[in-house]
Amino acid sequence: MYLTPLNVILVVLVGTGTGILGAILGVGGGVFLIPFLVLGFGVPMHYAVATSIVSVIATSSAVASTNVERGTANMRLGMTLEVATSIGAILGGLVSVWLSAHVLEGLFGLLLLPTAALMWRGRSPDGENDLELAEKGQPEIAEAAAEGNGSVPALGGQYYDEGEGRLVSYRVRRLPAGLAISLAAGSVSGLLGVGGGIFKVPALHLLCDVPIKAAAATSNFMIGVTAAASAFIYYGRGEVRPALSGATVIGVLLGSAAGSFLNRRVRGGQIRRVFAVLLVAVAGQMWYRALAG
Repeated sequence: MYLTPLNVILVVLVGTGTGILGAILGVGGGVFLIPFLVLGFGVPMHYAVATSIVSVIATSSAVASTNVERGTANMRLGMTLEVATSIGAILGGLVSVWLSAHVLEGLFGLLLLPTAALMWRGRSPDGENDLELAEKGQPEIAEAAAEGNGSVPALGGQYYDEGEGRLVSYRVRRLPAGLAISLAAGSVSGLLGVGGGIFKVPALHLLCDVPIKAAAATSNFMIGVTAAASAFIYYGRGEVRPALSGATVIGVLLGSAAGSFLNRRVRGGQIRRVFAVLLVAVAGQMWYRALAG
């Protein structure tokens, strides 16, 4: 494609939108960027995926330092899960040349609907984090919950939630399940360029019992490393277009700054429900791409 002045403005605007979503929800935004490039500008799929991966790195780089400073992003948990995610990203990038993604897209679309329903409903009272139970004066239940669900105190954390107006503390449960989902999320990111945050945020929140804001911030911290693990493969094949990627990154950086500002002022429940709607939209897009061939 030729980047005319109008096209540059449109790409920057779309990049801004994906940057806002990436900063708030902990996703890369490729689920919106890729269809725009492919359907709107006729960019070949592999080039669109490469541009999306570069934009994911920009999103993560712009927001991660702020989230780490505020304590929202859990670096210990993120780096633990990133081992599995990076392996998956490299594998996904390597097989993207010869593996048809349409069947995988259809299957992922099916899996996203029940995940969206769970995200909309949120954790039930019986699924409260053990530290949250302790804060409510139920230490016996908290201790039993920690032992029965494989809590990992060393990977827990705490942060001050400005939207809730309180200090949130938590432990991480079911770490093996989180590692398995991270491996799958990395593969999807490297193969389809949609960003592993679509899978990691629900997994961290629903399986590992991490509060939604911490899950999104930790995912945002991780997706940059995940994207970098597969970006060099696309760059080596000549599929990263500097002009297109540059215009996208400018918009992403602007959107990430705005999203980081908004993220401090919204409540966790609002983020969770917006993410549920996002999952439904992604499922529909994946089904369309799978059926369209």
